[in-house]
Amino acid sequence: MKFKTFIGIDVSKLTLDICLVTLYGEIENFKIENKDLSIGRFFRRLEKSRAWGEVLVCAEHTGHYSNPLKVFCMGNGIALWLESGAEIRLRSGVQRRKDDKIDSERIADYAMQYVDKARLQTLDDKVIETVKLLGSERDMYIRDRAKYKSQINDFEGYIDSDVYKAKAKRLKRQVESLTKLIDLLDQQIEEQLMGSEKLARQKEILVSVGGVGDKVATETIIATQGFTKFGSGRQFSCHVGVAPFSFESGTSQRSRRKVSNRANKDLKTLFHMAALSAIRMKGELRDYFERKVAEGKNKMTVLNAVRAKIINRIFALIREDRKYEKSYIKPVV
Repeated sequence: MKFKTFIGIDVSKLTLDICLVTLYGEIENFKIENKDLSIGRFFRRLEKSRAWGEVLVCAEHTGHYSNPLKVFCMGNGIALWLESGAEIRLRSGVQRRKDDKIDSERIADYAMQYVDKARLQTLDDKVIETVKLLGSERDMYIRDRAKYKSQINDFEGYIDSDVYKAKAKRLKRQVESLTKLIDLLDQQIEEQLMGSEKLARQKEILVSVGGVGDKVATETIIATQGFTKFGSGRQFSCHVGVAPFSFESGTSQRSRRKVSNRANKDLKTLFHMAALSAIRMKGELRDYFERKVAEGKNKMTVLNAVRAKIINRIFALIREDRKYEKSYIKPVV
């Protein structure tokens, strides 16, 4: 698709700063309210002079503040690219000044310069965003439940017996209530994923891999945006913080290969648990772990290699659209 008009939008809670740039050098700036009605009016005015098929809208992904824009664009067939703010900043060079208007101009320039890398929003993205919101709420309830559970145990034997019994009774009711909410959200997350044939198939493939459970599978689908965001297992390993890198400069700076601190720590923790689970099961990953440790390798280094193997295995299976088989023999082409 050949885009001729690029619209950069800086999204905030109350307003949208908009910069419109064309291939012919036109530049226009607008500021509107971040509301359905204002967004509709702006695009209806724009429609009088431009065809939707020639327009690319690019905005920073700011969570639920982007929803009014997303709903309008997807409902009206407008190409929408939601990009990470960090990615835009890294590719925009040195920035000596910052305000919302300048940010919208940088986003428009970014969209025009890197249009070949544009990843447009799809209906599956809507499902993933919903699952992400439900998962975030679920995690909040899990943290709260753990807090109440710990109080039940911590106060036992340290305060008056009658006071403790009354307190424990109230806390247990809270725990039971939160457990019901967590179960309900688990059900809704599963329904959302199963409602998309593509995402349901991806989850089915992921949970077939040893060590990968529902939580790891769901979070991986969210992070990879249905396996469209990362081109390979190596790229995703970098995002998770599993891939090691060397740091060298001239002849004076030499360091051993190590993982970067710039990573998705929550995903790293999940894949750590997946690796621990995998090396407890009979199979090649446990054999690999035991063999390397017997050779004198550091246990955590080997465990990190197991995490990378799980990630690479996941991406290979998604690419080939098949579930993991222990005795799988690759066909000869």
